[in-house]
Amino acid sequence: MRAGVILAGGRSTRFGEADKAVADLAGTPMIRRVADRLLTVVDEIVVNCRADQRDAIEAAMSEYPLTVSIAEDTNPDAGPMAGIYAGLDQLTTHSDATYAFVVACDMPFVDPGLVSYLFSIAETEDTEAVVPKLADEWFQTTHAVYQIDRMERACERALSEGDRKILPALFELSYQVVSDAAIRTHGTTESFRNCNTIEEFRDAERQFLDS
Repeated sequence: MRAGVILAGGRSTRFGEADKAVADLAGTPMIRRVADRLLTVVDEIVVNCRADQRDAIEAAMSEYPLTVSIAEDTNPDAGPMAGIYAGLDQLTTHSDATYAFVVACDMPFVDPGLVSYLFSIAETEDTEAVVPKLADEWFQTTHAVYQIDRMERACERALSEGDRKILPALFELSYQVVSDAAIRTHGTTESFRNCNTIEEFRDAERQFLDS
């Protein structure tokens, strides 16, 4: 089984007063747009969020065709690795999935073809993480596939040592990097486009309305 983990626990500090996770993106909450893009490539979804977000996110994900569970942050504001840990911990105890695709809630153009390719590498090569890397950019750790139990343990160790960055956990694993050329062959770089700001959100909204 394959799972999707959507990270939604950030404070949206560059987005103004609203919670970008549930912001109305051309008639659909942004987190639901991300989840809809994963519908054909995962078997279930876990959403990581803060306790105060839970009701709004559950409403946004209502009637989603796959099983959706919520993994609340036990340590809010500890960064994306803490969110990854919470989501994967939920899966280790409540799911039969082996691998999970982790993605931020502000990436509404995530490419299902690329996600499927990342899963296929993990499954056929029995590696513990598959991480894209665009040319001249760093690892896309919040747009990657992880072996659930191994990454969950690596995140737990890193957090216990006070490390909030994802890379120390990643570097504990056997991982494979997907190059810019492979990304463009099997998907599109639009998959990594995010909506951190209102301006980026409005640009995305126009694209959805025009499509």
